[in-house]
Amino acid sequence: MEHKILVTISKKIEKKLQRKERRYETDQLMKEKRSEEYEVLEEVFDRPTLMTLYSFLNRGILKEIHGVVGAGKESRIYRGVNPEGEDLAIKIYLTISAEFRRGMLTYIHGDPRFKNVKRSTRSMIYLWAQKEFKNLHRAYHSNVSVPKPIHVEKNILLMGFIGDNGTPAPLLKDKIPKKPYSMYKTLLSNIKTLYQKAHLVHSDISEYNVMVYHEEPVIFDFSQAVALEHPMSTEFLRRDINNLNRFFKKLNTRTRKADNIYKWVTKDD
Repeated sequence: MEHKILVTISKKIEKKLQRKERRYETDQLMKEKRSEEYEVLEEVFDRPTLMTLYSFLNRGILKEIHGVVGAGKESRIYRGVNPEGEDLAIKIYLTISAEFRRGMLTYIHGDPRFKNVKRSTRSMIYLWAQKEFKNLHRAYHSNVSVPKPIHVEKNILLMGFIGDNGTPAPLLKDKIPKKPYSMYKTLLSNIKTLYQKAHLVHSDISEYNVMVYHEEPVIFDFSQAVALEHPMSTEFLRRDINNLNRFFKKLNTRTRKADNIYKWVTKDD
């Protein structure tokens, strides 16, 4: 009898210890998760960034700021709403990435629009945001299919939101178009218009930088786009062409020879 009581007590103690261990593990996981979330928030929303966002809200440029809809190594994209109730994309460049700053130099040096660049990280990030806004502005007003540029200040860029009901349009890599050859031709036409009218080369077109919205492509991420005077613009254009050919070949789409596309894009009509 005594033995049974001891076994029962032992089991109860064991269960209590197991519950405590589970609670401890859960608490630790929650602490780690909160710590990670705090680090992410701190990385994105440093004091100057918060002050700029507050300024947008106070000046009526923004009415609401919602959650993340996209993330990359150098930026986070949030959904915003303007005073008219329209969705916006809020692109916030991270201001602490020295590695990102080094990567920028390839696309800035040699571009005549960006001389006498300061080397500090924050100055470079602010310039990078300005660069994307100017590139988008050129592309948009040349009738290239891109998000509408709205406003830029410090490390924050506001653009038109591509999607419906707060949900961003899928990337080309995630949504195979119903008519791949038509999509391919449209993208090549956009590259040509970008070159001939906006006098820019995107420099990073791929299935990761194209959204599919109502079965039409929308090209985004123009921060690294360069002017035609840039010493590497030819190399970047050929890379863009090869990226498109590579992707659409995977879809068993008929593609044109890269050299022929290059000549067609760069030849004056």
